[in-house]
Amino acid sequence: MIAVLPFAAQAQVDLTALDRDMAGPRAQVLVLGTVHLRYMPPSFDPASLEGVLGRLAAFKPDIITIETESGEECDLAARHAAKYGADYCPPTDVAMAATGLDVPAAIAEVDKTLKAWPAQATPAQRRRLGALFLAANDPASAYVQWLQLPEAERRAGDSLNAALVDKLRDIGKRNNESYQLAARLAARLGLQRVHAIDNHTGDRIDVPDIKAFLRPVEAAWAVGGAALTERQKQEKVLSQAPDLLPLYRTINEPDGLRVLAEANVVPAMRAKSAEGYPQMWVAGWEIRNLRMVANIRETFRERPGARVLSIVGASHKPWFDSWLGQLQGVDIVGVAGVLK
Repeated sequence: MIAVLPFAAQAQVDLTALDRDMAGPRAQVLVLGTVHLRYMPPSFDPASLEGVLGRLAAFKPDIITIETESGEECDLAARHAAKYGADYCPPTDVAMAATGLDVPAAIAEVDKTLKAWPAQATPAQRRRLGALFLAANDPASAYVQWLQLPEAERRAGDSLNAALVDKLRDIGKRNNESYQLAARLAARLGLQRVHAIDNHTGDRIDVPDIKAFLRPVEAAWAVGGAALTERQKQEKVLSQAPDLLPLYRTINEPDGLRVLAEANVVPAMRAKSAEGYPQMWVAGWEIRNLRMVANIRETFRERPGARVLSIVGASHKPWFDSWLGQLQGVDIVGVAGVLK
């Protein structure tokens, strides 16, 4: 104990102050906690997001990130199917047939195309880039291009064949925040893409029986879920309104986020399990969030002072705010001020 105490008493280095005298502008990062729109009631109308979209547009982000896996991660998982499974991401066979490009080649072609992108793109260029994004397993960015096409130009051509046109039209009907919030906002702002930052490579828990793993985890959540249940009841009422701005203000309030974070982690850390399964789940949750935060950082690595909007399930927001806020040259923007 005597040998350990001096080390325990030492103060940690404060990394958050290292950038106090930095040169140049600081990045402004806004993390918007969202509900997953696929769980919205049947009455959901994307027009109910207009109030939220208007406030986010006024923030004027240069970069928008979404909670889905990147084409690069999908390709990695496909090459390691024994570890990640054969269905980690949707296949790109139709887009590959239309463009002649597999995922790595399509990603390279997207990067090359964007570097030479003109100030005023032609419809043919947008159709071609949309096809490339689909081949790169980036359907949300393909939809950004589709939305910026005039109605009369939303047709097949320039590698975008009839099957891919059908896919983009189907995307427009899906209740998914990556499309109905992020892609629509990106198109409104004249951005060329959104950035997929989710990552599940670290939360695929290696256990012999996944059902046996989940039982104590779910039991722990049930024990600590009273406050969360009340929060969910309030959200359910707000989700049925014709304007979802009050819902988004509510789910991004600090008190509600604290309830969500505690319900996710506290009961699991306290739960007793011979195998330590609940604690393993928390470790996987942390790894996922750490890798997502790193992916967000990568989107503006070469753009100091960027304005970044990260749209992510509300349960991730406390981790994003905390860890992104520790990065050098980064300021976290309060959601309340943006959605007021």
